Amino acid sequence: MRAENPAALRFILQDDIYLLANDKAFIRSAADNPVAEVIPEPASIPKTEPVASSVTEPVVETPTISFNYLGSNKKKFLITTYYTNQEFIADEHLTALQNILKRKAYDIDDVAILNLAKNRANNFDELLTYFKPEKLLILGKEAIPANMDVLMLNQPKQLAGSVTLYSFSFDEMMDNTDHKKAFWEQMKNL
Repeated sequence: MRAENPAALRFILQDDIYLLANDKAFIRSAADNPVAEVIPEPASIPKTEPVASSVTEPVVETPTISFNYLGSNKKKFLITTYYTNQEFIADEHLTALQNILKRKAYDIDDVAILNLAKNRANNFDELLTYFKPEKLLILGKEAIPANMDVLMLNQPKQLAGSVTLYSFSFDEMMDNTDHKKAFWEQMKNL
C-alpha cells in the first residue's frame, strides 16, 4: 500500500513505529538533501451532466373511500341514519323527512342520506373528508359516527366547521308527539 500524504499514515498504520539506529541515520541524510519543490497543478473537475435516475419510486396509493348514499349532497347537508333492514331509510320515514326538508326549502338532491348500518366506513373524519358537510343531522344514537365528540340530544353544536344536530331516530319520533316537537324546534334553526 502506498500513501501519498504522510498524514494519512496514522490512519493506515495504527501501531507504534520505532526507528532503529540505522534508520535514524537515513532520515538525517534525507533531511540534508533537499528535494525539489513540486507545485501541484490545479485539478480540473470534469463536468458531468445529470443522468436520469433509473430508480423509480413506488407509487403509494391510499384506498379511496366511497359511500352508498341517497341524494346528491348539493347543499352539503349530511343526514346519518341507522337501518339494518333498509338500504337508506324506511319509506314512511323518508316521506316524513322529505316533508321536513321541504319546509326548510331543501330537496332530496340537496342532502345526502347515509345509512351507517350499510356502510363499513363510518368514521367521523372519513365522513367529513368525503362529504364536507356544512350541516349534519344525526337521527338516533346508533347513527352517531365513530370517533365523534359527545353530543347532547337536540342541542346543535358546531363540530369541524359544520352545524351538527343529534336527535331522535324516526322510529322514536313516529309515535311520540313530544319527540317530534323537540326535533322540529331544533330543525327550524338548523
